[in-house]
Amino acid sequence: MAGPDPFEHEWRLIRVSRRNAVAEVALARPEARNALSVELIEELTEVARMLRLRTDVHAVILTGTDSFFSAGADLRERTKRLDADGLLEARRLVMGGPDMCKAWDEIEAVTIAAIEGFCIGGAAALAVSCDFRVMARSASLRLPEVPLGMNMSWRVLPRIVSLMGPAKAKRFVMFGEALDGPACLDQGLADEVVEDGGALAAARAWAERVVALPPVSVRMTKEAINAIAGATAWSSIYMDRDQYLLTSRSDDYREGILAFREKRKPRFTGR
Repeated sequence: MAGPDPFEHEWRLIRVSRRNAVAEVALARPEARNALSVELIEELTEVARMLRLRTDVHAVILTGTDSFFSAGADLRERTKRLDADGLLEARRLVMGGPDMCKAWDEIEAVTIAAIEGFCIGGAAALAVSCDFRVMARSASLRLPEVPLGMNMSWRVLPRIVSLMGPAKAKRFVMFGEALDGPACLDQGLADEVVEDGGALAAARAWAERVVALPPVSVRMTKEAINAIAGATAWSSIYMDRDQYLLTSRSDDYREGILAFREKRKPRFTGR
C-alpha cells in the first residue's frame, strides 16, 4: 500500500494492530480514563486518515479498555483552549474533535466500535461516527454537555438524529442521562449488546462477517447510505463550533463546570 503504514507507525496514545483484513485501534491512555486530550485526538485523526483508502483493510474496530471506553474530552485542556489568543485561534483549536469524527466517518472500510464501560461526551460522538456499535450490557453512552452549560458540538447531532429519531435524540442530548447497552439497542444507538467483557470478541465477529462479503459492494453501499442519511447534515450543523464558543463563554457554562467539580446541583441563569 502507498502512503504511511499505520501498523508500523510509532503511536503514543493508541495501539494499532491487524488481524488479516481487520484493523484494530485501541485507545491507550488508561491513567486518564482514555480522556480525549489534544494529542490523543490528533493520533485518532491521523490513524483514520491513514486507514481511509486502504484496500487491504475491510473492517476497522475501535475500542478502549476492558473497563471503559473513554471519559470524553479532557476538561483541563478544554479550559486552556478557551483561553486561546483571540476568537480566530479559538475557532481553529476547537476543530480537533469534529475533524476526528469526520476522519472516522470517511474511512471506506466498515467501522465498528466495541464499547465496555462508560463512553462519554466526545467519545460518544466518536463512537457514533462509526458504522456499528457493539456494547457490553453495563456499558453506557452519555452526553453531559447541555447540563454543563454548553451545546453538543463535534457535528454529531445529524448522526444521532438519524439513528434515534428527533424526539429520542432531544431527550438523549438535553438531559445528559446515561443509556446502558439494552437502552442503546432499543433506541437505535447500539447494534448488538453482549455480556460484560464480550464487546471486543463480538466486534471481531462482526468484522469477520464484513470480510466475507464482496468488498467493493460493501464500500459502495456504505457510501450511498451515508450520503442519503447525511444529505442535509452540513447545512444543519456548520455553526455548531461557533455555538460552542458562544456557550463556553457564558456564565451558565462556568457555573455548570464549577457545580460539576463541586458535586452539587448547578444554578443556571441564562446568562
